[in-house]
Amino acid sequence: MVERVLYVCASPRGERSVSAQIAEVFLAALAERKTVEVDRLDPWECELPEVDGDLLAAKYAGLTDAPLSPAQNAAWAQIKTLAKRFHRADTVVFSVPLWNFGIPYKLKHLIDAISHKGVLFTFDEQGLNGMLGGRRAVAIYTRGLGYGPDSQTPDQAFGLEKPFLDAWFRFVGINQVHSIVAEQTLGAEGASVRSSAMEAVAMLAQNFDQQQARTLIVGRSG
Repeated sequence: MVERVLYVCASPRGERSVSAQIAEVFLAALAERKTVEVDRLDPWECELPEVDGDLLAAKYAGLTDAPLSPAQNAAWAQIKTLAKRFHRADTVVFSVPLWNFGIPYKLKHLIDAISHKGVLFTFDEQGLNGMLGGRRAVAIYTRGLGYGPDSQTPDQAFGLEKPFLDAWFRFVGINQVHSIVAEQTLGAEGASVRSSAMEAVAMLAQNFDQQQARTLIVGRSG
């Protein structure tokens, strides 16, 4: 059976990206134990639809079941084509460096572009329902500094990328999320942290179908 993986790399640094390096270890280790088909979505390279007048008009027309204009139809079709890549996946993998205490803006652009009613969620009189239920997520986060409670940048106030993505996963119906947070990737401990994070994701891949979803923090002190 083929495991269909959608990999979203949120860093523009290519092979120099620590988060991407860790993600590649996970993908390679997963491919060693099962047949994997990887769809790579690079928000820095692909043409993301602008969240502009036509797209927003299409969104609000859809909320009221109003007919769409040709321009609005074109904008909506572009969104649905992009979102199909998420629907097709069994597992979604994100590699996410921390930028100014949040996610890189291109990843936010991608999420804003595809997160709409009838695309990734529905809502009715019974409430909101995510449309990506049954899928798993692996989120790999990297932080140059330490974010322990006694640091100058405590996680609760400054490590906002993970809470944002956790909320989005729940919103679209993905409830099984494996998170690996690698801190202090810069400086003297950086090589050791990177090595430990790569070992952790390799172990996750080796037992992926049996692993309970959890958060692992590597490199934290204090």
